Amino acid sequence: MKSVIAVLCVFAGSLSAGVSPAQTPAGSDGLASYAALLQQTQRAAATGPALTLDDVERLALARNPEIEVAARRVAAMEAHVTVAGALDDPMAMYRGWGVPLQRPWNFNDAQNMISISQAFPGSGKRALRTSVAESDVEVAKAQLDQVRLEVRVRVHKAFDDLLRAGDELRIHDQHVGIARQAIAEARIKYTVGKTPQQDMLKAQVALTALAEHMIRFDHDTDLARARMNTLLGRDPTMPLQIAGYFAALAPLPAALKLEEIALQSRPDLLAAQEAARRSHKERALTRKAYVPDFTVSAGYMLMPAGSNMRNNYMVEGAMNLPWLNHRKHDAEIAEATAQATEQDKELNAQRNAAFGQIQEALVEAQAAQRLAQMYRDQLRPQAEATLQSSVIAYENDKTSFLDLLDSQMTVINVDLAWLQSDADFDTRLADLELATGTPLDLKDLPATEVKP
Repeated sequence: MKSVIAVLCVFAGSLSAGVSPAQTPAGSDGLASYAALLQQTQRAAATGPALTLDDVERLALARNPEIEVAARRVAAMEAHVTVAGALDDPMAMYRGWGVPLQRPWNFNDAQNMISISQAFPGSGKRALRTSVAESDVEVAKAQLDQVRLEVRVRVHKAFDDLLRAGDELRIHDQHVGIARQAIAEARIKYTVGKTPQQDMLKAQVALTALAEHMIRFDHDTDLARARMNTLLGRDPTMPLQIAGYFAALAPLPAALKLEEIALQSRPDLLAAQEAARRSHKERALTRKAYVPDFTVSAGYMLMPAGSNMRNNYMVEGAMNLPWLNHRKHDAEIAEATAQATEQDKELNAQRNAAFGQIQEALVEAQAAQRLAQMYRDQLRPQAEATLQSSVIAYENDKTSFLDLLDSQMTVINVDLAWLQSDADFDTRLADLELATGTPLDLKDLPATEVKP
């Protein structure tokens, strides 16, 4: 590509040496304005050290506000575990019996009792309540892991977008270098009356397309930067510079292996499993409703003055009678059973949806991989061979400059498409990691057969 650009530079320079500025017609001012437009596409590089994918993922996991909210939820659930299994507060009580109405201040002639009582839940209830609260903690932790996974995948995709945008700008600069030679060539030939109107219009269309590409590149870059800064918990307008490569086109793992990984690693599935276990614990707790609760009290009694036994103590025990309220407790058990069944069905539905997501992500990744391989192994060499043939023909005056330009543009457009397919493959890998719930090391996983 550099050799072709050098050939164009030499050719344009040799032609421009024979034409003075006074000979340039006014009709070429339009092309000059396009040249000025190309000059304005130069962009300032972002300041500061370049961040790798590992750097931005680490920063996002440490600073992302969504992760902080999920982490606070876990802390709240952990604090509730002790509360769930604790006994109710002890109760202190005073009673005065037989206080004379005519002398209501005369407690000496009354029976005075001071007692303290404590309620004790039925056997196994406290342990089950603690276990339910611990399940809530595990669900919250799995939800935290899910948020972390989603943030990491979104960071990965934003990184891919920034990386692709940077490479597109690099390829765009190659467009600019070639287009400048086209401008010089068209102006020179226009001066001597050898450029047909079709060539002039074609040069203008090519330059306008460059400006349109630049708008899209700016749009993609600004969106990806704002998205990345937001994920990092920073001001969306902050400058950001990255450095890295797209994932290598390594063989993809088999779907069954990915499903096994998902069952062990995917946070939302783990949360659903824990939620199902929790619902069964809740059902067991409601069945404990028929185990009575007890209240034990002990106190001191001061009898009226003149009594033979003025100082006494008292003990008291009480229990509820759940068998007399079976309609309520049977309904609670039925409700808990229905909720447990619902959670089991929800778990099966989430597993089925997860397997579907894995298959969809795998199909998308395989398609992107095959497309990238096609650009690398077939389309790019074919476009390069066509370009080399056009260079030879142009050097021997057997083709026009615009034909050579078309060949060069074809190579660059193939490069852009190849870049897009590489970025798509990397993005599909991120989707595959989201579907399985964990980063994938393709070198350590058995590969699936790739269709030709």
